[in-house]
Amino acid sequence: MIQCLLLATIIGVGVGIFVYRSPGGSAIATALSSTILTIPSFALLGLLIPIVGLGVPPTVIALTMYSLLPIVRNTIVGLSAVDPAVTDAAKGIGMSRFRVLAQVELPLAWPSILTGMRVATQMAMGILAIAAYAKGPGLGNLIFSGLSRVGSPTAIPQALTGTVLIVILALILDGIYVVIGRLTTSKGIR
Repeated sequence: MIQCLLLATIIGVGVGIFVYRSPGGSAIATALSSTILTIPSFALLGLLIPIVGLGVPPTVIALTMYSLLPIVRNTIVGLSAVDPAVTDAAKGIGMSRFRVLAQVELPLAWPSILTGMRVATQMAMGILAIAAYAKGPGLGNLIFSGLSRVGSPTAIPQALTGTVLIVILALILDGIYVVIGRLTTSKGIR
């Protein structure tokens, strides 16, 4: 799951940086990444299985694709919200376009990007449970195993255990994002 979010962050922030200055490009990037969310997760996994097989590959691809929208959108919003006077001042003191992006715009957009990562993580946690359908890793295996034995005395407790563990893991990951935000965001921006 972590590798999926890292991949989605690299791709999403890269796309956001590439298109944020173009309203048309921003609209296209947002529309394409939101179109992915309209594909039901079972259907996407079903389409990926014949191409990449069962197990980890379809899970990683699906979770990465589903995690793109909040990261792309928040990157575009965060970078677009940077005051042009700040970037003009940075250019005025001789900063190159790359240095303005790396040292001014991205740090100012970081809280927005991090929020996109938090939302993507929460979305991915729900989809990760369904990855057990493709023999993927995760706590969804507990849920599916319990549901496959409906009628036995351990079916409901096993499915409930998997569900509760997913919720607990989602809350822990969200707490980690809060700590990362506090440690990496300048006090002046908070």
